[in-house]
Amino acid sequence: MESITKNRQSLDALKSMIERAYGPGRVPVGDDIADELGHGWFNVAYRVRLADGAEVVLKIAPPADVEVMSYEHEMMRNELTALALVQEHTGVPVPRIDFADTTRTLCDADWFTMPYIDADNFGVLLESGRVAPDESDLLHEQLGAVTRELNSVIGPHFGPLRGPGFATWREAFTGMIGDVLRDGERADVDLGRSYAELREVVAAHADALDEVVEPRFVEWDLWPGNTMVRDGRIVAIIDHERALWGDPLIEGGFTGIDLAAFGDPSAFLRGYGRDAADLTETERRRRRLYTLYLVLVMIVETRYRGHAEPWQYDWSRARLDELMPLFG
Repeated sequence: MESITKNRQSLDALKSMIERAYGPGRVPVGDDIADELGHGWFNVAYRVRLADGAEVVLKIAPPADVEVMSYEHEMMRNELTALALVQEHTGVPVPRIDFADTTRTLCDADWFTMPYIDADNFGVLLESGRVAPDESDLLHEQLGAVTRELNSVIGPHFGPLRGPGFATWREAFTGMIGDVLRDGERADVDLGRSYAELREVVAAHADALDEVVEPRFVEWDLWPGNTMVRDGRIVAIIDHERALWGDPLIEGGFTGIDLAAFGDPSAFLRGYGRDAADLTETERRRRRLYTLYLVLVMIVETRYRGHAEPWQYDWSRARLDELMPLFG
């Protein structure tokens, strides 16, 4: 995915980063040392072959002078925090960080390195039709089980992992969706309906958020595209920069409960241990708010990414039109 947030670096800069991370003896020689991994939508990531033949990934945050959405500030540092939490409190497979640099001396952004994961991206397999339906169901079930394990970690507050936090989920979530709406207004994004109407919908259903009283670790952005698989098993979960302390029901795997366009959630729900039919009316109201938040992010971010093609904007606008009548 092409985006103006991708902070591509020169060959000399990449070699300097590798030297800082692994020492001068492992810096590769020549011009053909790195390939850009193109699946991400925000950061830039390179697959690098070290001098000793080992392969690593070098991931770099957006340039300092590129405007990002409110929740996207210092997301790489949030990812480092998320990875440490997952490794300390769960058995979920995630990448090991070899080296992280937040000094912004070799380039204008944070960056880190990790071992290259020799596996297939589940999302790419689905898009290319290279996974059979029964295998897809099994992997979605595994994704549900993984998500449940991640959600078992209890946090100190609601909101960003690194703080500052909120005492209630209502404060945290209404602040999150309020930020997205302000981002949209600042960039003059056409949502197809008034910002005032959307704020009224959030206010009308915000009481459903009060039922959530225990902050849990949630990835929010956990979907097949951030899942690496090999031999029918999930071997790694990647891209943790959007993790937060919140309500597990906000996880991406539940989104299909509200809108069919996000895919059949049945296999995910089996793996997670939930049944859509058992959701209470309050849970359904919360779930619609979470889908609203996701769709708004998907619409507004197209302006901040500088997308040349309109397909994501058009697709997301259609989802907003489908969702709004569900609020009554």
